[in-house]
Amino acid sequence: MTNKILFLLFLILLLLAGCNAVINMNGKVAGISSGKFVYQDGDLVSNYKADIDSVWKACEKSANELKAVDIQKERKISAGTIKAIIQDEKVTIKVEYIDKDSTSVSIFVGVVGNNMASRLIHEKIIGNLAEH
Repeated sequence: MTNKILFLLFLILLLLAGCNAVINMNGKVAGISSGKFVYQDGDLVSNYKADIDSVWKACEKSANELKAVDIQKERKISAGTIKAIIQDEKVTIKVEYIDKDSTSVSIFVGVVGNNMASRLIHEKIIGNLAEH
């Protein structure tokens, strides 16, 4: 019975993929926004068609442009995290290597996740990637 319900929820999500859609399963929230972003438990996740070094630099530049303070950076070979305060809100930007020309960026703003603020930061990252 639960498999049928999960299948039905998945089917509904696919039908709504062109719009904003959200599903809550066992306390976990997942959604798709305009097919470009995935919203999951307060994190707004997007994949970029660029190498991890370019995306990391774009994330750093975006944080600086948004006048971030108390910036803490942790970078490893295939992942990195930038934590900062932007306009009195805690922001966490996670960058993860997917493959040679694909990188995932996850943004969490505030205490429970602020979708609009996360989108704004993603738009800044997109703009900074376009400059390279």
